[in-house]
Amino acid sequence: MKNTQIKLVSRPSGIPTADNFNIETAEIPKAKDGEVIIKHEYISLDPAMRGWMNDSKSYIAPVQIGEVMRAGAVGKIIESKLAGFEVGDYVMGWTGVQQYGTSGAENLFKVDPNLMPLQRYLGTMGMPGFTAYFGLLEVGQAKEGETVLVSGAAGAVGSVVGQIAKIKGCKVVGIAGGPEKCNYLTEELGFDAAIDYKSGENLSKAIKAACDGGVDVYFDNVGGEMLDVVLGRIKRHARIVICGAISQYNSRDIYGPSNYLSLLVNRARMEGFVVFDYAKDYGKAAMEMAQWSMAGKLKSKEHIVEGIENFHSALLRLFSGDKMGKLVLKA
Repeated sequence: MKNTQIKLVSRPSGIPTADNFNIETAEIPKAKDGEVIIKHEYISLDPAMRGWMNDSKSYIAPVQIGEVMRAGAVGKIIESKLAGFEVGDYVMGWTGVQQYGTSGAENLFKVDPNLMPLQRYLGTMGMPGFTAYFGLLEVGQAKEGETVLVSGAAGAVGSVVGQIAKIKGCKVVGIAGGPEKCNYLTEELGFDAAIDYKSGENLSKAIKAACDGGVDVYFDNVGGEMLDVVLGRIKRHARIVICGAISQYNSRDIYGPSNYLSLLVNRARMEGFVVFDYAKDYGKAAMEMAQWSMAGKLKSKEHIVEGIENFHSALLRLFSGDKMGKLVLKA
């Protein structure tokens, strides 16, 4: 058997093309001291991957040309030379877009496939879920009775943000593209309202109507013009949480907010964050979120694409919006 891998072979300009990647095969690796070999079951596809392809300064080093594309993955240990991890254990780690990955102890976490489906550890119970948890509660400091507005609300992060906000007693409004996604937010996830940004309705007026009195916390996954519009609808002492800017990742002309003086007028705060900064508290978040999940308060949806060879076409779904919930690749 061989290890199928997806390698970055050139840096994208705009939307990644199939030519930016190679599908290659290699020998299945052998574990060195302090390492495990993992047979991947599912691989995470996340908007952040687009930023990792750029050769620019960021919160994490870029993927180098010729390297396996960086990604989170979950699977079963088939060989171990690492104390505390046994053959047959299921784990989650940053082991890349390939069928077999190698990892040391750093950023390697045991998971229980009997507690919930394995792919959920890449979504609600993984990096996207923790991003939602810490972004809303630590950075956004959402409080009972406040109005929380979420963009990219039907995605892996946004859908969890809205549900946690409801659990905490907030009024929750989501922005998503298309009636199917908006119905999912209100009918299945319990959002108080959903705004379809593709409907042609004036976005500022729609936000005003749905967020009567204005926005206390805006959890931003989109950036660009949408962020600018929301800045015109914030309350005094609002908190704008900058999680991502998917509208800008493939753009050659970056759109910055021209409405930023609203922060001054409203004595508001806009703050970016990276979930890795909260790694020491992942356990606390996982325990609380697992309790909510088992109680039926926190629902999950995964969009699964079969086959590692379909990596590129699956990746494009992140930017087209042609998916619901967390996007994962079945290895």
